[in-house]
Amino acid sequence: MDRDMLINWINEGTISIPARLIQDYKKLGLNETEAMLLVHVFSFLAKGTSFPTPELLASRMSLSDKDCLDVLQSLMKRGYLELQEGRDENNNFSEVFSLAPLWDKLLMLDYELKLDKEDREKEEDERTLYHLFESEFGRPLSPMECELITMWIDQDQYNPGIIKAALMEGVVSGKRNLRYIDRILIEWNKNGVRTIQEAKEYGQKFRNHQYKTTPQQTTEPKKKFPSYNWLKE
Repeated sequence: MDRDMLINWINEGTISIPARLIQDYKKLGLNETEAMLLVHVFSFLAKGTSFPTPELLASRMSLSDKDCLDVLQSLMKRGYLELQEGRDENNNFSEVFSLAPLWDKLLMLDYELKLDKEDREKEEDERTLYHLFESEFGRPLSPMECELITMWIDQDQYNPGIIKAALMEGVVSGKRNLRYIDRILIEWNKNGVRTIQEAKEYGQKFRNHQYKTTPQQTTEPKKKFPSYNWLKE
């Protein structure tokens, strides 16, 4: 092993390429040649060469000078790369490459992928809620009932877990209808109930209160969990 060569390699330093570029260049609409040329531009910029010419880039790639120029022009036209005005070491104006448009596209891609994931999760939550309501009601939901559940999620921003808790509260109270459950959700929202645990505690508080204030019949067994009428004004 040539120790001096190894030391020279180390002294030349390394280039840290964003993993998202390697991972997602295809999703950005780039092919391998375009992505590799951008990697070389990134490398030159990191080493202080702010305007790598097509000839300089071609010296590192299996492309001709003209091919590198064509790829550069295509990348600039499509908004992956741009030329800006800068200053050289003598403080004279010069053209410099900027990869800011590329990073903007990566950020936008990440944002769109996140939205797609959230949309898929929301659709799955809605389907799960529909099936749960139909199971508890023992019948298919009407279009209006499906629309109301969608409104709880989209407009009222109720957490699916809270909606499930309100359904269970209605089931415990023997009220299997969406008007009753909607009233529960409104009551919880008004009183700052945001988690399933808070919903359980809030419902238990009313049941305990009703249990204490309802006259007990000695001839009938006591109800351990009396229901609370959420529709009562």
